[in-house]
Amino acid sequence: VQLVESGGGLVQPGGSVRLSCAASGFTFSMFDMRWYRQAPGKEREFVARISPDGGSTNHVNSVKGRFTISRDNAQNTVYLQMNSLTPEDTAVYYCNVYALGQDAWGQGTQVTVSS
Repeated sequence: VQLVESGGGLVQPGGSVRLSCAASGFTFSMFDMRWYRQAPGKEREFVARISPDGGSTNHVNSVKGRFTISRDNAQNTVYLQMNSLTPEDTAVYYCNVYALGQDAWGQGTQVTVSS
């Protein structure tokens, strides 16, 4: 199981960014996918989850209405669209799946929200 995140960077407050997570090594379309984040000095926290067919999603309250998780099963990729970003969204964002008996994580992608 391999997960590779991309798309992070420096963003101004109020801006937007889309994160991508490319998955391989398992049948992507059969598994829930999740995004987590870890801010400096804080524990890793759940951000969003999407069902295998994309028909069901959950987002942590702090990002509801601003972030949207989605997936493209043909491309084995899960996305996190992040809008109306604030400095409190600054964190390393991780993609996660529990598949084939593994709790797999990507290497993370840094998102920094600052003017």
